[in-house]
Amino acid sequence: MLPRIFRGPKRSFQSLSEQEILALAISSEEDDGRIYLAYADALREHYPHSAMVFEDMAEEESHHRQALIDMHVARFGSRIPLIRREHVREFPERKPDWLIGQLSVEKAREQAEAMEESAYRFYQEAQTRATDAATRKLLGDLAIAEKGHESLAHRLGEKHLPDDVKEDENETSKRQFLLTYVQPGLAGLMDGSVSTLAPIFAAAFATQDTWQTFLIGLSASVGAGISMGFTEAAHDDGKLSGRGSPIKRGLASGIMTALGGLGHALPYLIPHFWTATALAIAVVFVELWAIAFIQKKYMDTPFLRAAFQVVLGGSMVLAAGILIGNA
Repeated sequence: MLPRIFRGPKRSFQSLSEQEILALAISSEEDDGRIYLAYADALREHYPHSAMVFEDMAEEESHHRQALIDMHVARFGSRIPLIRREHVREFPERKPDWLIGQLSVEKAREQAEAMEESAYRFYQEAQTRATDAATRKLLGDLAIAEKGHESLAHRLGEKHLPDDVKEDENETSKRQFLLTYVQPGLAGLMDGSVSTLAPIFAAAFATQDTWQTFLIGLSASVGAGISMGFTEAAHDDGKLSGRGSPIKRGLASGIMTALGGLGHALPYLIPHFWTATALAIAVVFVELWAIAFIQKKYMDTPFLRAAFQVVLGGSMVLAAGILIGNA
C-alpha cells in the first residue's frame, strides 16, 4: 500500500511490459512528428528552408511510427495500450504546442537535436528490455536512426540549409531580435535615462531632500515606463512592419524606460545629499556610455559618434536640470 502511495501517479520505465514499451514508442514518435510539423508551420513564413528540414524530420518520424505499429500488430494485435511519455517518470517532457511559436529558429534546431538525443537513449534502453529478436532488432535500428554518425537535424540541415541559406536565416533571426527587443528597448533606455534627468536633478537641487527627490524620480521613471510601453505596444501591431509581437516590444520598451530613470533615482535613497548626488551623476554617465555601447554593438553606429551624441545630449539635459533646480 505505502509503496504505491509514494510512487506517485507515473509509472517507472522498468515496470513497463514489452507491449507497453512499443505503445510508448508509437505515441512518442507520433508526438515528435507533430512537434516537428508545428515547428515547420511556425517557421515557414520567415525561414522556409528550416521549415523543409522539420517537415522531412516529421516524415522520418512517421516511418518510424509505422514500423513500430506493424511490429505491435504482429506480436500483440491491433489494440495498442494508451501510454504516453507523460505517464512515465524517466521520460523527458516536450514543450506544449502553444509555446512552439515563441521559439527562435536556433532554439527550434537545438530542441530538435535534444529530442533526437532523448529518443536515442530511449531506444537504447528499450532494446535491452526486449526479449523478441525481431523487436530487439527494430528498436536497435531505430536507435541507430535517431543517433547515426550525425544527427538527423544536422544531416537534413546539410540537405536543405547550405551555408549561404543558413547565414540568411540567421541574419533574419538576428534582425527580428533587433526589431522586437533591442530597438524598442534601446529607445526606452534612452528616453528613461535622458528624459528623467532634468526633473530628478532639478528636484534634487531645489529641495536638497533626498527622499523627496527619490519619490519624484520613482514616479517619473515608472510613469515614463508605463507611457512608453503602452505607446510602443499600441502604435504598431507588427503585422505589416514585421517588428514582432507588440506585447514583447511594449514590455522591452517600458521596462528599459523605467530602468533608465531608476538608475539615477535610486542613489537618492542615501540620506546624505552630496553623496547621493555624486553617485547619481556617476550612474548617469555609466548609463550614457552603456547606450553608446549598445548602439555600437547592435546598430553598427560608430562608437565615438554614438558616445558624442548620447553623452553630449545627456550632459546638456543634466546641466539644464541642475541650473533649473538652483534657480
